[in-house]
Amino acid sequence: MRILGIDPGLRITGYGAIEAVGPSLTVVEAGVIRVPPDLPLATRLHRLHADLVSVLEDLKPDLMSVESVFSHPDRAATGVRMGHARGVILLAAAQHGIEIVEHAPAQVKKALTGDGSADKSRMQAAIASRCGLDVIPEPADVADALAIALCAAQRLDAAVIPREANASRRP
Repeated sequence: MRILGIDPGLRITGYGAIEAVGPSLTVVEAGVIRVPPDLPLATRLHRLHADLVSVLEDLKPDLMSVESVFSHPDRAATGVRMGHARGVILLAAAQHGIEIVEHAPAQVKKALTGDGSADKSRMQAAIASRCGLDVIPEPADVADALAIALCAAQRLDAAVIPREANASRRP
């Protein structure tokens, strides 16, 4: 299964595609979509949508895993901007018939490191190790997107195992 992880942002959106075959994971492609911050909001959203559609058409994911909205009381505007970007991202996935799963940041961190409050450097090291990468993914938006994809793959494996176990016990 090809899973596309998305770290939504209005200025920088990270993406990372992995191919999951059983316990084996391969990084297919990872990068960022950069949108100039000086453009009007509607133009920025349009640009993000167009660039993401191009990524979707190139990578053809079976599943899109997106970080859920979070906000901090001291940075409410960041949550609003992220919400705009997420809306465009979810729309693009729906337009292409791609199933979407969402994961909270703490859930992603816990899935990869066992600690829901792991810092960026710890996450990057965990991703490099898990994916067999020689270098730590940069920028952090790429690492976050790969982490979001890996979290989805891990949760899918956990969901499949009980079904298989139950199926083998049937008469």
